Amino acid sequence: MTERIAAIDIGTVTCRMLVADVVDGRVVELAKEYAITNLGEGVDATGELKPEAMQRVADTIDRYISVRDSFIDENHPAIKTVTVATSASRDAANADEFAQLLACRGIELSVIPGEREAALSFAGASSDFAGERIMVVDIGGGSTEVIVGEAGQTPEKSHSFNIGCRRVTERFIHSDPPSSEEMRAARAWIREGMGWFFDDLRKGDGCEACCTEEVSKGSGVDRVVAVAGTATSVVSIREQMTVYDSARVHGALVTADELREVTELLAGIPLAQRECVVGLDPKRAPVITAGMLILEETLTLAGASSFTASESDILQGIVLAASQDGIA
Repeated sequence: MTERIAAIDIGTVTCRMLVADVVDGRVVELAKEYAITNLGEGVDATGELKPEAMQRVADTIDRYISVRDSFIDENHPAIKTVTVATSASRDAANADEFAQLLACRGIELSVIPGEREAALSFAGASSDFAGERIMVVDIGGGSTEVIVGEAGQTPEKSHSFNIGCRRVTERFIHSDPPSSEEMRAARAWIREGMGWFFDDLRKGDGCEACCTEEVSKGSGVDRVVAVAGTATSVVSIREQMTVYDSARVHGALVTADELREVTELLAGIPLAQRECVVGLDPKRAPVITAGMLILEETLTLAGASSFTASESDILQGIVLAASQDGIA
């Protein structure tokens, strides 16, 4: 009998769910849900979750529960559900209030540390790249995780940076469209906050000897894999997808030049026009420019000429961990 699991990831910007069967160690997707709920609105400045933001997530969870329960059958009378929250909830003084709001719905919330978030993202993203040494980049609303290691194995090096697209937006981007001064200040802050990790990586044993020059000069990896909404939006915008097609996004290669073109497009127009860009979820428009800056600077620090977008991420990692009775 297969094990049926629901994984819910409550981030700073998005709330997502994956319902899947685990068959011989493989994740077989049954349903995937996505909503922009902006739980982390204002958290960087106030240190607290807003009541209306918590309620937005709770309303979304109510819908997700209905979707999850539609997969209950005689072979799966109960579906194991693992729900994690990340950066916004880690930072918020009133995260317990949020947890109680979900508990009333039968949802047990785990606020996971950045290191665990990184490990779960790596487990999910690396499933398609057996035999490769990869760097996984997971850009969220409040934090960015960078993880390096052999696909499918325990990560060799990782860090969760308190640098995310909502945090950068709220700290630096106040003009519409962003001014060149705001963009420069944001880039400098990102580089300063993340640079030490890549310096350490280049000093690692054998880095210069084992790197693939076309992909990542000096960071010792075969491929940079970028997950989550910033990275997947680059592909959907480049391909001008009027309807998002995860099959076309997953595994797509994006060059640094193509990323730069998308960044310049988004940064050069006001929010009202950005919301109308084909391939971009309008609700992501307020924070997408900052996400692009983080992705650009990460590739630059890694010395990478491209990244591979992946639809497999922390959700798949949660499902795999839950199937092994791991603590998510």
